[in-house]
Amino acid sequence: MMPQPALTPPLLRACVPTRPRCPTDGEQPVDTAVDTAVNSAVDTPSVSEIERFLETLLADLDLAPSGPPGPGRPRVLSALVLWGALVTCVIEGQPSQRAIWRKIADQGLWGRRGLDISDEAVYKRLERDGTAPLEALFSQVTALLADRLAPWSRRELAPWATGVYAIDESTFDAVPRHLPVVGTPRAGSLPQLPGKLAACLNLRTQQWEQILTTNAPSQNEKVLARQLVDGLERGSLVLFDLGYFAFHWFDDLTERGLSWISRYRSGTSHTLGQVLYEDATTRDAIVWLGAHRADRAKHAVRMVTFQQDGHERCFITNVRDPARLSIHAIASLYARRWDIEQAFKLIKRELGLHLWWSSKPLVIKQQLWAVLIISQILQALRIEIAGRAAVDPFEVSLPMLVRQLPQYLARGWDPIARFVEVGVRMEYIRPSRRTSIHAPDIPPEQYQRLDPALPLVRTPRYAERKSIHRPATDN
Repeated sequence: MMPQPALTPPLLRACVPTRPRCPTDGEQPVDTAVDTAVNSAVDTPSVSEIERFLETLLADLDLAPSGPPGPGRPRVLSALVLWGALVTCVIEGQPSQRAIWRKIADQGLWGRRGLDISDEAVYKRLERDGTAPLEALFSQVTALLADRLAPWSRRELAPWATGVYAIDESTFDAVPRHLPVVGTPRAGSLPQLPGKLAACLNLRTQQWEQILTTNAPSQNEKVLARQLVDGLERGSLVLFDLGYFAFHWFDDLTERGLSWISRYRSGTSHTLGQVLYEDATTRDAIVWLGAHRADRAKHAVRMVTFQQDGHERCFITNVRDPARLSIHAIASLYARRWDIEQAFKLIKRELGLHLWWSSKPLVIKQQLWAVLIISQILQALRIEIAGRAAVDPFEVSLPMLVRQLPQYLARGWDPIARFVEVGVRMEYIRPSRRTSIHAPDIPPEQYQRLDPALPLVRTPRYAERKSIHRPATDN
């Protein structure tokens, strides 16, 4: 039996009407004949399911201008066409602001004919409307895909946790020298860094859970850390690298009811509470972070140390029960923190975020949100392909999915069905190259029981040598 189409039921059947309505943003249609052609075109099988999905969501966005129409020529560029052209330029790999205008004025979009409109008019509309429509579209896409992905969620990742997430930041690539400079730069200031992206990724579904941006590329990661985990359910597990290593941050997560895993920073002082297991190469113990009065954590944590490929690995976590989280599980889960690095790689390399359309900060953010919308859909397709093919998601090649998706849609083929059918033969599905984890798996009966008299909470003191509240300023 062939799999169901990629973005058809239950997703599209629930949200796409038989005849998608025209945009209702207060703009007058150019020609009633165009509307008739649109309604006819969107019902044909040749129209991309992904584009129909985006078209319906954009048509439902409340973008109507306030008040009655002003004097002058009525606007002919609808919000649906404007933002639809921007997003589809990302899908088609057309990395320029001018490509948006050409799609609107020459090629047309979703059955609509090209509009007699200047490139400057398109640029002004993009500048006036900002990023709010794209952020709203991102939220709607994410909510709809959550239902779609529910059967394919990787529940085997820490099944005791409400959710499993990784947080990290990625600095935007520098604005190239060939782009016109916005403002008056100081001598030697080019190439300019437009800022960086801070994100929280759901590791079970590979979907962005939280997105934040800052204009300060050198800002400390801890500044936005608490905002990234706001809204996560109690009982969730959060993974992060050494850039977030801070006693105050660890204690805050624990008191929010969130579990966490981090690498141990070499040289950090600590005092031993109780050894739970120890042999020649492995130790699992309860410790206090901070051996000095000036800087000490409030909650005791668990520290595990073992040898892997001749190197010592050391992790800390606030999950103190080895029966719930074994040494092998700690190492395996922390290795999944790399998922967010791969997600950053998708948006930068495969979806072209390393090539900026403009040096204007607003256009950079618009390009970012358009890329994030497409990445959500691509990651959802990958997860569903893996589920239907009964393989690990990382065996499904994301670069090949990015390259083949437009070609399959142009032929009217279902991408999920095609990848499942020919994926192994065409090497779209191939063995993952991720590093294998070799960590000891200690039988529970070899552990010592945690001493009930051992204190696990003490009075903290945070030195805050690198403030987690004050953002860095770029000189």
